[in-house]
Amino acid sequence: MNKRWQALSVCLVAAFMTLLDVSIVNVALPSIRAGLHASDAQLQWILSGYALTFGLVLVPAGRLGDARSRRAVFMSGLALFTVASAAAGLAPTILLLVLARLVQGVAGGILNPQVAGLIQQLFRGAERGRAFGALGAVIGIATAVGPLLGGGLIAIAGSAEGWRWVFYVNIPVGIAALFLAWRLLPAPVYGQRQGLDPLGVLLLGAGVLCVLLPLVQEQQWRGALKWLLIPAGAALLVAFAAWERRARTPMVVLALFRLRSYTLGTAIALLYFAGFTAVFFIFTLYLQNGLGYSALGAGLAITPFAVGSGVASALGGRVVSRFGRHLVAAGLCLVLVGLGAAWLAVELRPGAGVAWATAAPLLLAGLGTGLVISPNQTITLSEVDYTEGGSAAGVLQTGQRVGTAMGIAAVGAVFFATLAGTGGEWAAAFRRGLIVVLGFVLAALVAAVADLAAGRRPVSAAPDEGAQSEAEGRRGTEGGRG
Repeated sequence: MNKRWQALSVCLVAAFMTLLDVSIVNVALPSIRAGLHASDAQLQWILSGYALTFGLVLVPAGRLGDARSRRAVFMSGLALFTVASAAAGLAPTILLLVLARLVQGVAGGILNPQVAGLIQQLFRGAERGRAFGALGAVIGIATAVGPLLGGGLIAIAGSAEGWRWVFYVNIPVGIAALFLAWRLLPAPVYGQRQGLDPLGVLLLGAGVLCVLLPLVQEQQWRGALKWLLIPAGAALLVAFAAWERRARTPMVVLALFRLRSYTLGTAIALLYFAGFTAVFFIFTLYLQNGLGYSALGAGLAITPFAVGSGVASALGGRVVSRFGRHLVAAGLCLVLVGLGAAWLAVELRPGAGVAWATAAPLLLAGLGTGLVISPNQTITLSEVDYTEGGSAAGVLQTGQRVGTAMGIAAVGAVFFATLAGTGGEWAAAFRRGLIVVLGFVLAALVAAVADLAAGRRPVSAAPDEGAQSEAEGRRGTEGGRG
């Protein structure tokens, strides 16, 4: 196997591990509650704390990798994630577990922009589409298969201490990936060291924190005052943009947003992640709490989505250069049809057999997802110079994290309000939540159609990148441990 593809494999393993930890913990919450006597608020922080710190560091970490060394930043994030996983598994109290999850989120946010940046550096043209196709498969499968793996580990290790193995499983994988990263990832191409932007980091971090915090704590923070943080966050982000226009070494090159493909692609990612990640949140609650499914049973029920996503992501990465944004629009249409069929299946068969009734619709939605995530990422970054790949990917992934938090907050609010208003009608709560999900996916489709209507040229490498990207990528991999 070509060394560049070996390097990509290491990146994908690490990305899978960090993205898996977004969803694998969902089914472990009852085990954590029993083992550590955790309250609802503490359990919420195990989930939302990870998402919060993950989203906070994406853009600064992406910029750091662009400016200094993607290899070094990737390995630092991977090492920190592995240590934090060990600390989470060993945590004797709920407070220490929450702290370990916060550190895990930081590590995941450090690591993930480097993956997209390295793809930009190592591949171009059709190869880049295939590489992003593999990354898209990882994103879709990790999100969908987390409940299955978590449920399996708890079933094997027992409900009392099984939750610890949800974290322990990362340790051997992380150690092996760290060694392989040291061997295979490209050494930095040294030139003039670019400066960083401390004030930009502060403004962006505060803005993202203010936007994300009320969303991830929507169920725990009562009252309307929390929503004032969102306009405060928006004001901080406006201040960040104003500062970046004047900064000597901006953290984000604002000219990126003059690229229609980048701006609309980021909007599609935000809206789509608001929809598809919320599906697993409410479906798992419906199956486990409403129908009495085990953690393993709930995970198995979601498996068709993971299968469809994995298959279609590989295909989407290969053909995105031919079909462009049309492929994304077609995928979004498939998702709408699949989730609409899932709504109908729950309406017609809301009882214990719902897993069988929703299997085919979820498979269809998974196939659509595979044609959305990786092709959209390829198109969104196609006109971005590879030297800005990490920070551009950081902004894109921050949009995904904001979308995830926004979707879970909105869909969760409808879901729990329906439960309260109907006296515990779980099927009705799921159906109404799914309507909100469909709204987000439809909005993503509108953004895709807007790009098509404006006229989208075929996907290609960034205009000034050319053979330089490939040559430097190969030189770096040949440098190995340098």
